[in-house]
Amino acid sequence: MCDYHNVEANLRAAMRFFGDASGSGRVENLDGTIGMFSGIEYGVFNISLLTRSVTEKDPLERRLAEAAGFFKSRTLRWSFWLCEDLLDPATRRRERLVFTNFGMRPISHPPGMVAPALLPPARVLPAIECRPVTDSQTRAAFCEITSVAFEIPYTVAQTIYSREQAWHGDYQGFVAFVDGRAVAIVALVAVAGVIGVYSLATLPAFRRRGYGEALLRTAAAGVAERTGLKCMTLQSTEAGYELYKRMGFRDETRFTVYLTK
Repeated sequence: MCDYHNVEANLRAAMRFFGDASGSGRVENLDGTIGMFSGIEYGVFNISLLTRSVTEKDPLERRLAEAAGFFKSRTLRWSFWLCEDLLDPATRRRERLVFTNFGMRPISHPPGMVAPALLPPARVLPAIECRPVTDSQTRAAFCEITSVAFEIPYTVAQTIYSREQAWHGDYQGFVAFVDGRAVAIVALVAVAGVIGVYSLATLPAFRRRGYGEALLRTAAAGVAERTGLKCMTLQSTEAGYELYKRMGFRDETRFTVYLTK
């Protein structure tokens, strides 16, 4: 059985990618938080998360001060992924005010979802060629689709995703090719007893045809066979929420992503 502990532990492991990818970043385990500096001035790729529950004796303010100290000499722009289940009730009620006082604003509220196993597809999915990110062509494709689908400046995406060394850790990328054209991407992280799903995206011209779902199912089946893991987890965007529900995912927790103003 997987619950919010698996969800947030997998997310922390996945986010280390951004601290390691560029070759000029840093990952540091602090006292109650973890900081990942990507090496570039781009807030959503400079990330901090809690590493244990917040209590009255170990308050959220101290954790945020710790994270702010880590980023102070490195960048003005950083973000905090907060799992609500790690907050005690009193802190949850004043969470927004605490972050506001630290000069941070909420930018999204992605639900943390889990699926003990994927349900069968609701429609016939298209044929794709699923390639792991292992060479310059697949790295370039992952970079391009990330930039277009998530509206990230290409130079930023290139800095993070183009280095061969970036892909030697837990963060495994996959690209769907159709008639030789890269059309969709996904990253999977097999950590904390679950397979985490990240960066699932399809080029705009190829959406609503099932390519993203086909890629996710194909890539996940390979990782599941290799690791023996079946339970999957993800943080859903609003656009992908209904698809994930059809695939068997259900809400387990909720995150709020805060960004410096």
